Amino acid sequence: MTATVWLGVLEQGLLWGIMVLGVYITFRVLNFPDLTVDGGFTLGAAVAARMILDGHDPWLATSLALVCGMMAGLVTGFLNTKLRIPPLLAGILMMIALYSINLRVMGNKSMLSLLRIDTVYTDVAGIGAPQALAVTCLGLAAVTLIGYLLYTFLQTEVGMALRATGDNEQMIRSLGVNTDASKTMGLALGNGLVALSGAMVAQYQGYSDVQMGIGMIVVGLASVIVGEVVFGKGTLLRALVAVVMGSIIYRAVIALVMRMGLPTTDLKLFTALLVVLAMSSPIIKEKLSLNFNWFNGKEGVQRATNDRRIQNL
Repeated sequence: MTATVWLGVLEQGLLWGIMVLGVYITFRVLNFPDLTVDGGFTLGAAVAARMILDGHDPWLATSLALVCGMMAGLVTGFLNTKLRIPPLLAGILMMIALYSINLRVMGNKSMLSLLRIDTVYTDVAGIGAPQALAVTCLGLAAVTLIGYLLYTFLQTEVGMALRATGDNEQMIRSLGVNTDASKTMGLALGNGLVALSGAMVAQYQGYSDVQMGIGMIVVGLASVIVGEVVFGKGTLLRALVAVVMGSIIYRAVIALVMRMGLPTTDLKLFTALLVVLAMSSPIIKEKLSLNFNWFNGKEGVQRATNDRRIQNL
């Protein structure tokens, strides 16, 4: 692949990496299968695009997208913790509701174009960054800052309670922690990052589409799992770095497969297969290890038999 393709992979990996960090919080930290992500990603893109087209500052539009995503997460948390709706169903209900809300935000249009309109990347290029590297610089700065803030927050007392809620909710509740509040806070935080990623991706692509969030939860899970398989998850810092690197690796694999001739219509199928392969990798490695040991055992038996024959001679 050319340098331009690799630069595109890095740009997309970083921008979508913010979304993957949000999925990591809900999926790994909270152990909550949150399908709000599909609607929340589009919500961030829709809010940012609509505000920019209405003449507001792109940075303000991006910040408001983050807030709107957090509000969507709060509603999902309310459905689950107060109305006792199961996590999967709460996420599905919120995802469906967000589809109509996103259309409302976009003025009942399926797409809003941001071509030839100033965005946050235009501002970054205007303060001295090379035009071709504006997206990379802002994406890297955003991922680094968010990763640092997450790493710091998850080590505080509140952050530890959040992590403990995902590990063993009953145990941490018996210690006096309000697990409903922890769960709602985690969902708000995760969906806020997802919406922020949607806002930055919309400005990167030059448009906001009401369908752009479909399947985003699978992409996020694929990136999280690929990162954990490749880099491991021993410590919190290592896990956060692995998540972002997983997003970049996922984009690189997609770019490589596309250049090999995979039709774009098969992209969702390939993503699903990649998730299956990554999630089943421990079992596959175990099977291969057993077979390898079995092979060594047979070879060892054969070697011992040959040694006994030599001794008899």
